[in-house]
Parts: sequence; structure tokens; C-alpha cells
Amino acid sequence: MGSRVDYDAPGRWCTTMLYSADGSRLFSCGTSKDGDSYLVEWNESEGAIKRTYSGFQKKSTGVVQFDTSQNHFLAAGEDNQLKFWDVDNVNMLTSTDAEGGLPSVPRLRFNKEGNLLAVNTADNGFKILANADGLKSLRAFGSRPFESFRAQYEATSIKVSGTPVVASISPNISRVDRVDRNSPARPSPILNGGDPSSRSIDKPRISEELPDKTKPWELAEILNPKQCRVVTMPESTDSASKVARLLYTNSGGGLLALGSNAVQRLWKWSRSEQNPSGKATASVVPQHWQPSSGLLMTNDVSDTNPEEAVPCIALSKNDSYVMSACGGKVSLFNMMTFKVMTTFMPPPPASTYLAFHPQDNNIIAIGMEDSTIHIYNVRVDEVKTKLKGHQKCITGLAFSNNLNVLVSSGADAQLFVWNTETWEKKKSVAIQLPAGKAPAGDTRVQFNSDQSRLLVVHETHLAIYDASKIERVHQWVPQESLSAPISYASYACNSQLVFATFCDGNIGVFDADNLRLRCRIAPSAYMSPATANRYNLPVYPLVIAAHPQEPNQLAVGLTDGAVKVIEPLESEGKWGAPVPVENGVPNGRTPASSATSNPAADQLQR
Repeated sequence: MGSRVDYDAPGRWCTTMLYSADGSRLFSCGTSKDGDSYLVEWNESEGAIKRTYSGFQKKSTGVVQFDTSQNHFLAAGEDNQLKFWDVDNVNMLTSTDAEGGLPSVPRLRFNKEGNLLAVNTADNGFKILANADGLKSLRAFGSRPFESFRAQYEATSIKVSGTPVVASISPNISRVDRVDRNSPARPSPILNGGDPSSRSIDKPRISEELPDKTKPWELAEILNPKQCRVVTMPESTDSASKVARLLYTNSGGGLLALGSNAVQRLWKWSRSEQNPSGKATASVVPQHWQPSSGLLMTNDVSDTNPEEAVPCIALSKNDSYVMSACGGKVSLFNMMTFKVMTTFMPPPPASTYLAFHPQDNNIIAIGMEDSTIHIYNVRVDEVKTKLKGHQKCITGLAFSNNLNVLVSSGADAQLFVWNTETWEKKKSVAIQLPAGKAPAGDTRVQFNSDQSRLLVVHETHLAIYDASKIERVHQWVPQESLSAPISYASYACNSQLVFATFCDGNIGVFDADNLRLRCRIAPSAYMSPATANRYNLPVYPLVIAAHPQEPNQLAVGLTDGAVKVIEPLESEGKWGAPVPVENGVPNGRTPASSATSNPAADQLQR
């Protein structure tokens, strides 16, 4: 599809680009055809220059080289010198000729710790510049024995000339003088084998307070905000539009919501002392992110009834593009700039479900309201093939790379399996609905992480299917404390749990192996008692999303427009405990954890 953002290098000639050590800042240093040199920091999301560093003195005869150190310093080689900048200050910090002998445009590189800087010399050697910490490292390195190396070359001592310290390294130089073995920089004995007699291993003590009997299993119930961690996305409660679709970015650092008003909103977490990973967390409030242009990601809604439109969304694997529709044309948005890259598939019929092909982001499976599935190639703007078989609109699509299949589900309560090489239909299966229930309502499908199981979600039940045979192996039907219709469900990222939301506001956490309920999160735990929308209707989660790396983190999108991230307490670390199994039969079963009230499914459980 081409580049996400286009950068015009200053001088429009040769340039080198580098990220800071933590990947949060982007710099480039280059030279124009006229020999002018430029060192700049970029706003990488929009291709704009944030700051230009000063200090270059003359026309350069080559491309200026540079490097970054520990997210703090920049160094560049120019005019037979090394020049230094603080990344937050455009004025040059200092410069040095490293005691002379440098070429016109020196090449340079910091070590990982940022306390040593290597630079090449005009006589085909190189020099090492060091700060105080780097000097300690050099001396510690020199304290190691190099008998064979020392026999071949003559050792010279380190040269010190003010700050920074320069260790001159040329073809006939070997090492730095030895340092005292009591130096704090000397290697740890344990890291080098050490003396086993100096180590002590404490034998584990058996607690005298262990109970005689294991505590009976109980269903975990999260009833108030003190029993979990919850964060509400900023500006998400300002919208009267219900959250129709919800996705985590694949990197795990953002959350994307599509509202019934056809507007998409993006929240991003950034690295900080409270959140060093920069991943989504309920411990930190993220930023409601927008490009400086102020653009919104708004879908085409021309000639459509918002109440009848079926919002659908899919995200590319590299988080570069989001594809979505809300009753009108399908739009492909640039996630960095929010610009519309292209639109296609104008209704009728309207799109109802979207999925990127796992091996080619240019191939998209598009489920339609007329029950067909279009295999569309964005690059050439054409429908490769149409898949027919369903009787009602498509409500779910799931690709399996391992099995080379596409599984589709529809409002006709049917599952179809398609070969992704020939696009021929391999199998069709009717999901088992409760007696007297008409084949209606959305049916959604999702493969687990190893693609051996298929989760099937309908408002009347959850089911796990053997993916290779498309045969049902487990089923759970709402009952007791979770008796309302199911609004959405998803595998956790490690596929050991299934998260499900219900139309009364409850959230269930199930063991994926057997669909046994292990935890119930009540609406009182993550919503205030006064929560209601402007029409005074009950508020509940319409959609749920599982974090791509944190198996116990989930996000929900509510009917009042709010988006929330929910995690267990740090002290707990997980949602309840699995139901213990004795002789193949779950022990400590509660009425709500019963697998099914369907006799056929009971037989499957036995």
C-alpha cells in the first residue's frame, strides 16, 4: 500500500535516520548536494521536523555520520571534530578534536551504555572516547589477562587529556594498564564460576501452618471497585454513541473504538516511570490521541440509516492501517495521520464484517449484508472471488494459517469452512440453538492461539469446537447469576481464558479448556450506580477485547460510549482459580459454573 508517512530529508539528499535507545524519538543527520549539514529530530507520526540542531560550520565533502546515547545525547562527526548535543537543546553542547588525527567526516558509534564512543582516524585506526564511567569500564576490561595478545603487541598506557578521556587505539596498541583487583569494577566471582564454598543454599522450610485440607473451591466474584483495577478512557464518556467495535493495537500500547456514529477513537499509553513498558494498563490513564491536524477517523455514512448500519473494523498486523465501515463505503485509514488512503465497496450491499488475510495485508475478506463474502484485493481494486452459501448476513470471519481455511458465521446460525487456496467450500455446520429458538442473531467466531480450537459466540451460548473437524466439544448456556443474553466474547491472548460480556452488565471469565466459569465481574465493580445514558436505558458492555500480551487484561465498550480497561489486583494477579478436577469431574461446582442445561451438551460433557 506504500509508505505510511513521507519524509523530505533536509537538503533533499543523503541522510541517516536513528531512533533513540528507547525507541521513542527519531533523529536524522544528512548533507545536501551543496555540502550543508543538518541534524534534526522528527515528529515521526506526521513527518514534520520538531527541532533542528545548530553548530555545523562548513561545507562537508561527505555525508555526516552521527549516533545517539541513552536517550540523552547526540554526537556527529564534522570538520575533523566530534560535536555533542543534548537532545532537548538545539545549541551545541561541546566539541573535541580527540587529540587530532580525525578525518574530515569521522565515523562514530556509542556503546550500549553510552559511556564509550569509538571514532575512526585518518590513518586507518580508531580512538575510544570515554567519560568517567567509561574509563572505569576500560580499566576493568584491561585488568583481564591477555597473554597471547600481549605477546604479539606492545602495550601502551591510556592517554588522558581533560574531558572526555581518550584511549588512543591504533594498529600497534593492545590494552589499558591493569587496575587493582579490589576495584569496584572488577568482575563478580559468581559470574566467573566463583568459589562454591562461598555460596550458601537455604533448604526450603515446610510451613507448620499449612492446613490439613485444601480450601474448597469457590467462584470468584468481583463486586466492588476495590477488588480490581479499572481505568476509563478520557473523553469516552462524552459521546452519546455506543461503542460498536473495540480493538487493541497489536503492539499492546493502544486501544481503538468504533462508535455507532461511525467515528473511531484511539487511546495510547506512553512510557513513563509509572508505566515503563508503555503498554496498556489500568494503572495509568492513557492519552486520547489525535494528529496535530485535528482529523477524525470518520466513516462514510451517506444514504444509510445509522440504526440499521452494522459497524465493522479490522487492523493490519503492523498497526499501520485500520479498515472500517459503518453502512457506507469501506475506508482504509492511515493510523499515523488519520487520513483516508482509499475507499471501496460502496453499498448496496453494505459490508458487515472485515478481516485481513493473515499472509497478505492487501487481501481482505469482506462479509456482506446479502450473505456473500467478497475476497477483495486492495492493491488492484478488484474482487477476486465471491463466496456464497449463507442465507443471512455475515456476522463473523476467522482465518487459520495452520489449517489454510476461512471460517465464516452468519445470522442464519451457520458455520461455513472455506479453503483459502481454492476458495472452495469444505464444510457447513449448523450451531445448536436452544429448543424453540429461531436461527437469528449474530454468531461470531475466533480461533485460539494455536488454531486448534474455535470459539463460537451466540447470544444464547458459548461453544468450543475442534478446529480441524468443526465439531463441538464444549458448550455453556447462560443460567443462574449469568442468565442474561451474551453480548460478546473473546479468547484471552494465551487462549487459557474466555472473557464474555452480558446484557445485564456482568462479565464472565471462563476456563477455555472446558468453559467452566471461574470468575464473575459484576457491573458494580466497574460502573458507578448512577451510570445511565441520556435515554435512561440500562448501560452494559456491547463489546469486549483482550490485550494481545497480558492474559488477564480486558477492555469493554459500553452502550453509553464509555471504554474501560479492567485488570485483577496486583496482589491477585489473575481472575479467580480454575475449577479443580477429580477423576475427570469438576469439583466444587456452583450452579453458575454448570457447563450447560442442554441435554445434548450434557451428554458431550460426560
